[in-house]
Amino acid sequence: MATANLKRSKSIWVISLIALGFGLLTINSAGLILFGDAVARAAAGNYVPFVVWFNFIAGFFYVTAGVGLWLLQRWAVWLAAIIVFATVITFCALGLLIYSGEAYEQRTLIAMSLRTAVWLVITLVAEKTLRYSGIYHV
Repeated sequence: MATANLKRSKSIWVISLIALGFGLLTINSAGLILFGDAVARAAAGNYVPFVVWFNFIAGFFYVTAGVGLWLLQRWAVWLAAIIVFATVITFCALGLLIYSGEAYEQRTLIAMSLRTAVWLVITLVAEKTLRYSGIYHV
């Protein structure tokens, strides 16, 4: 079915814009820590470098998924699912680091929980919406 003939549902509008916004904010916030000055790094506190790098790189995938969802592309559902999987793996690695006694910020746990939940919802809504529209078949 050609995507040009399909009308974008309200749910696709919402999740596309959330994915795009979330991606841009993620790139910005992680980029400030990675490439900013000492003040920006000090403000981040006990940040976990591999989590910040993951978030920075993932931000570009968030934007890509958002664009794909906006364009009603089937591959964007798969990308969203991969984002969820990668986020959960990174979250587990963070858990192991915390368990080992390393320093971390409580807000990192909150942010990773939020990222996991947001991308899980985006994936489920995208899959359901695109399947219903006939673009995505199981």
